[in-house]
Amino acid sequence: MMKLKILGVIFFGLYIGIGYGQEMLTVRQAVEIALANNYDIRLAKNDLLIVQENVTYGNAGMLPNVTGDFSQNNNLQNSTQTQNTGVVRALDNARNNSMTYGVSVGWTIFDGLGMFSRYETLKELEKQGDIQLKKAVLTQVSDVISTYYTIVEQNNLLLALDSSITISKERLQTAENRYMIGKASKLEVLNVQVNLNTDQTARIKQEEIVKNLKITLNNLLARDLDIEFDVVADVDVDEKLIFAELLEKSKKHNPDLLAIGISKRLAELELKTIKANRYPTVRLRGGYNFSETESSLGFVAQSSSRGLNYGVTASINIFDGFNQRRSERIAKLRIDNADLLASQQQNFVETSLMQAFQSYQTHVALYKLERKNVQIAKQNLAITMDKFRIGTISSVEFRDAQENYLNAVTRYNSSKLQAKLSETYLKEIVGAIRFGA
Repeated sequence: MMKLKILGVIFFGLYIGIGYGQEMLTVRQAVEIALANNYDIRLAKNDLLIVQENVTYGNAGMLPNVTGDFSQNNNLQNSTQTQNTGVVRALDNARNNSMTYGVSVGWTIFDGLGMFSRYETLKELEKQGDIQLKKAVLTQVSDVISTYYTIVEQNNLLLALDSSITISKERLQTAENRYMIGKASKLEVLNVQVNLNTDQTARIKQEEIVKNLKITLNNLLARDLDIEFDVVADVDVDEKLIFAELLEKSKKHNPDLLAIGISKRLAELELKTIKANRYPTVRLRGGYNFSETESSLGFVAQSSSRGLNYGVTASINIFDGFNQRRSERIAKLRIDNADLLASQQQNFVETSLMQAFQSYQTHVALYKLERKNVQIAKQNLAITMDKFRIGTISSVEFRDAQENYLNAVTRYNSSKLQAKLSETYLKEIVGAIRFGA
């Protein structure tokens, strides 16, 4: 009965999981919550909305400006006038009033095509904002997935400790029974009691680790830190990743590579905008104005006018102290720098991808090996339990088998987690993380 009870806890409770009546949170649900709530993602979304608002023809200078103007001036003066005939005219508190109002229009119709390059720049900045949002999403999703599966691994270790405590309690009961009938010493009972206390201490510490990890995940999800939840019992590792395919995808999806490409395009547009200053700027202007004047002293006491005014202005930069040439040279150097940065970033991505893939292969191989070790340790524990039950081995030998099994489970969970983290990091570098249900 003891063997069946203990094996039942070990072989089923450890891998199926122990329910505590809490919310079951899947990794997909965790990612969806993070996408909706995470502060970094929300900030990146707002930044994208800002640059999207800036992509307008008016912001690029393509549309006319229309303004309404109003002006009124009132004066009270003590005036004296001497006319050519010698007549002197004087008036205290003479009023001199004027009022002007109207509508004016200004429209730059040609600026060396600079307005078109500015509009293209605004669209490229929108793409840049979209890539920055994608990078923020990738980073946060990667953090959520990594934290989630770390909780799975640490929770499985907690379950393994629960199994070890169950075994130690059964061992203690057996040792006490043997002591009662004179087949074991008091020392054996005390040793088993120490082992049980050690297991319980380890469980308390492990429970703290799991709780802190859950707080960390709740923080990433930007929700109440004290929300309780359960996680799945196992980690699904994608063991079929191919380096050549990952490298090809990274060239199309890696946000840093895409951002470098946009930076180069922005540098090219900056050069176009600067070169536009070599050409003349042509601007149309027009308006319709009303004016009224009133004078208490003078030949004209009151007058009013209204009418249309229009015209065209053109200007061209003839000499600006060679600043135009200097600006163009700097813009060309920035294009060269963008090319260098693109090559550097491509090399960095390939290096990071190759190193991460090597780590991924190593952890997958270790995880498969540790899976076999768990099976061997499980068989060894079952045999040892039989021998301990009939009294052919000591409590110390049983404890060794118990610890070997717990260590094997710990290594297995750790290697599987590292394989999953390596897989997640690879997909983050590529720029296309997919998450399970």
